[in-house]
Amino acid sequence: MQLSNEICENIKDFVREELFPLESKIQHEDFNKTIVPILEEKRAIVKKEGWWAPHMGTSLGGMGLSLLELARVGEILGQTPIGHYVFGCQAPDAGNMEVLHQFGTEEQKQSYLHPLVRGDIRSCFSMTEPDFAGSNPIHMATTAVRDGGEYVINGHKWFTTGADSAAFAIVMVVTNPENGKYNQASQIIVPTDTKGFEIIRNISIMGEKGSGWHSHSEIRYNDVRVPLKNLIGQEGEGFAIAQQRLGPGRIHHCMRWIGICERALSLMCQRASTRILDHSKSPPVYLKDKQIIQMWIAESRAEIDAARLLVMDCAKQIDEIGSYGARKSVSVIKFYVAEVFRKVLDRAIQTHGALGITDDTPLAFWYRHERGSRIYDGPDEVHKSRVARMECKKYK
Repeated sequence: MQLSNEICENIKDFVREELFPLESKIQHEDFNKTIVPILEEKRAIVKKEGWWAPHMGTSLGGMGLSLLELARVGEILGQTPIGHYVFGCQAPDAGNMEVLHQFGTEEQKQSYLHPLVRGDIRSCFSMTEPDFAGSNPIHMATTAVRDGGEYVINGHKWFTTGADSAAFAIVMVVTNPENGKYNQASQIIVPTDTKGFEIIRNISIMGEKGSGWHSHSEIRYNDVRVPLKNLIGQEGEGFAIAQQRLGPGRIHHCMRWIGICERALSLMCQRASTRILDHSKSPPVYLKDKQIIQMWIAESRAEIDAARLLVMDCAKQIDEIGSYGARKSVSVIKFYVAEVFRKVLDRAIQTHGALGITDDTPLAFWYRHERGSRIYDGPDEVHKSRVARMECKKYK
């Protein structure tokens, strides 16, 4: 599908009219019992309009957008916590779809990819381990040992997003410890109803214990047995596959953060324009009349626009030269947009005063769940070091 301005405007209207009003419900009602049936109705509308799975090809039922086009849509969907879910491109499912499409066998595509793209099932990605630094995914202790026609998996993972509602996990495991450090790991599909797949808990995030759509589970793999055919790609390719996933994945995150920034700025301007500070004066004094608020709004506008241009340029680079060729730009947007996100969201909360830390707006939700933006998919400090090293190479 060719992404036109008209389609973008129609998607914007749908998000604002159909999804924004549901945000108060997701804060206060049981998501699986109350919210999911409503969201399924919205998903049906999205599919009918032809907006479903914008990141996937048309042959699989998606919109078939380029990464540059997807940047525009991703920003729109990021303006609400439920946008990506309703459009069938939520994490970690979107990344799993891309991995299975690029590296999966035909049998794996039939069993896992196609129902995932249709939205019939959910999935999770199990890589991070509590005993190893997540900034370097070559270090892990979870193993998969061949035993006849099966892999036997043992290990301990955490921050496996959405595991409690997933039909299967894609698990990073060490299969070839004798290889070089970048060729030891593999990725294997594990159905979550397999014996030995144990969810220990859903990790509490800043006081909130998520479930379903935004949960992060701690998992043990206790002699989990799956057939050898569940291997994705070849043994030892797990790290390379992860890098193929994480590069575009960082683009997806940045698109969403910019969408959140736009929504936060809109809420900040709305609050500043309606909050009266002094009723005794004529005309009344509003928040927007205070110079510090004006500075916050102006700086936020400039920073968001700059971040968007960086992301669009990075997306264009990935479309043209691939994620490896664009790796410096990927690192730049990862730490730059995350910092813009932090500043804009914090200003919006401060502008709202006490209202900003309640769940009467989505600001507090984002503050809790997106603080990790400067940690996951590589801490900002790691990305800054990478950019500095690449910049300094030209001076050798």
